[in-house]
Amino acid sequence: MRTKGLRVTNPRRDILRIAWSSPEHFTADEMYVWVLEDDADASRATVYRTLALLAQADFLATMNDGKGTVLYEKQLSSDDHHDHMICVACRKIIEFVSHDIERIQDEVAARHSFKLQNHTLRLEGLCVDCK
Repeated sequence: MRTKGLRVTNPRRDILRIAWSSPEHFTADEMYVWVLEDDADASRATVYRTLALLAQADFLATMNDGKGTVLYEKQLSSDDHHDHMICVACRKIIEFVSHDIERIQDEVAARHSFKLQNHTLRLEGLCVDCK
């Protein structure tokens, strides 16, 4: 956090530790429950502010679930890019990597002389259990 110019506090350290220990996507409200269960000292407002700060500093990635809810996930490096499929029935999230999609978007960007810096791909449909 110091290398990103952020002040290191116990609540921030606790929230980052809990976030990086989660194998799943999570909401700010879920994080707040985990903070309480961990006996960490952080208010709901601190959790929301800290998650936003950690996302801005690229410790966490964010995505919209398509229903207006922001989901967070750990972001270990900028090379750790992946996309998401979200089941519209049960809200299950499936992460995937497609080199074909990456290649096509680079080709499209090049055709338009566009310098691509980031992208978000969210596919919505029904998972195998819900279809």
